[in-house]
Amino acid sequence: MFFRPTLRLVPDNTRIRFMRGRFMGLIVSAVLSIASVVLFFHPGLNLGIDFSGGVLVEVQTNGPADFGQIRAALGKEHIPDQGVQRFGGDNDVLIRLGAPHDEQATQALVTRVRAALEAGVPGAKIQRVDAVGASVSAELFRNGLLALGISLVMILVYIWFRFEWQFAVGAVLTLILDVTKAIGFLAITRIEFDLVMVAAILTILGYSTNDKVVVYDRVRENLRKYKTMPLRDLIDLSINETLNRTLGTSMTVFLASLPLALFGGESISGFAWVMLFGIVVGTSSSIFIAAPILLFLGEHRLRRDAAPVAAKGPAATRP
Repeated sequence: MFFRPTLRLVPDNTRIRFMRGRFMGLIVSAVLSIASVVLFFHPGLNLGIDFSGGVLVEVQTNGPADFGQIRAALGKEHIPDQGVQRFGGDNDVLIRLGAPHDEQATQALVTRVRAALEAGVPGAKIQRVDAVGASVSAELFRNGLLALGISLVMILVYIWFRFEWQFAVGAVLTLILDVTKAIGFLAITRIEFDLVMVAAILTILGYSTNDKVVVYDRVRENLRKYKTMPLRDLIDLSINETLNRTLGTSMTVFLASLPLALFGGESISGFAWVMLFGIVVGTSSSIFIAAPILLFLGEHRLRRDAAPVAAKGPAATRP
């Protein structure tokens, strides 16, 4: 008989009273979400070319890039740049330019940039050029918001059919709070918000939904198993029973995403950092946000038969 070691992030049979901190969890979440909404308007998101429109020119210099020299070279040709930043290594630079009116104007602008760099930055080579018009960027922004809205509606419908309406409302409200926090994280870190970030937020929604379904599914099973247990105690029991699975899954995804954030380069690191933030927020919100909302919505509906028991027993005196 072989011994198979198992990793337990928390001991078995924990009896943590999570619902005692339900008010604090909701207050902290509400404050963070309100702050995130404020950050969305000021200073706002660092919109990428997908949503702001413009031209991105990736340049490789012969040696460490001198940003001042690059800006001076563009200035001599009267090319107004919207930003010059490092991209990858010390000799990789990303130049952001305004959005021309048409493709012909874009080609003329790139030609001027090439001539300016050849004259002012010897050895510089243009590696890649991306251009998005203003009308296209506005359409992409609308479509991105539409995708997020449709995702929330579909999640609401799915959970509503799978569980009672209290579960669906609790899950969607929690997911909205999760999304606002992710927006706040993007506003603070100034990670470029583009279509890749929309994909990251949609991925967070999927992961967070799965995490909440695991907890909610155990609550539903225990509702049938413990017909007279007060809902507050039943939710605590369900969270404790799924705690190892929840933390184990979160830790696995977190450790898998961490190397991408640290070593993935500019093209993927932003996505990975948002994922890491979303894993932490999604896992904590399943316990401290989704569960308390379910308790408030279902205490007098999912557990009508438990009210007399709760009034007589010691559970009625707990906060």
